[in-house]
Amino acid sequence: QVQLVESGGGLVQTGGSLRLSCAVSGVTLRTTTVGWFRQAPGKEREFVAAIRRNGGHTYYRDSVKGRFTISRDNAKNTVDLQMDSLRSEDTAVYYCAGDRNDILSTIRDPNTYDYWGQGAQVTVSS
Repeated sequence: QVQLVESGGGLVQTGGSLRLSCAVSGVTLRTTTVGWFRQAPGKEREFVAAIRRNGGHTYYRDSVKGRFTISRDNAKNTVDLQMDSLRSEDTAVYYCAGDRNDILSTIRDPNTYDYWGQGAQVTVSS
């Protein structure tokens, strides 16, 4: 059984930092591309970042480039999202997700991901 469990969410002031972690079980990161998505109230789920299973290449949405960093630890089977210089518009529930197919053209599409975590709330106060 594949499980993804997020941790590390919370409340932080504007300009602060948080680190989210996604613990993956049932599959290895060598066979699964992992993405982070977020969903704010009343909005659609949107792509934040991803790290590919082959080569570990990383991808980000434009609004988080230079502020967020996705990384993985193959030994621990975890994928982290370091979030710096947080803004109020980063407030959302953050989800990690796993994709078995690793197709670059759809890496930003949540519909292509096979496994999802339960989500972690991130709130940035001004």
